[in-house]
Amino acid sequence: MDELTLSVVGIDFPNADRSRSNRRMELLLCAPGDPVDLRREPKNPHDANAVAVFSARGVQVGYLSAERAPLIGRRLQQEEHVAIFQALVGSLGYVRIRFGGGAPTLPDPVEGELEIRSRGRAAPFDPDAFYPDPEGPEWGA
Repeated sequence: MDELTLSVVGIDFPNADRSRSNRRMELLLCAPGDPVDLRREPKNPHDANAVAVFSARGVQVGYLSAERAPLIGRRLQQEEHVAIFQALVGSLGYVRIRFGGGAPTLPDPVEGELEIRSRGRAAPFDPDAFYPDPEGPEWGA
């Protein structure tokens, strides 16, 4: 079992539905802990690895970042998972996903800011900072 906080990008683009629903407005209606639905979009013309994020009301709020989508998309197919809304900070939304059963837990907020966990330390989220992924398997040939 493991949990991840994932960024949701593209929240300022309108949806392609008839009403051109507003993704940011939908995120503003979400409360931390609300369920979200992650849906792979293999026929997406811009990215075959795209993973769309939908609120509990079925309104698309954006996409997982292109860097995370391939790995998360594969895991969505192979493992049991639960995802929840975590926070909206600036131009990004955040969701929390847990693989392997059970419900994800929300990190404790620090002075109203999104908190991330990096190498066992808690730190306030800085949208301009660089947060590398933990070391993982080698990709590519």
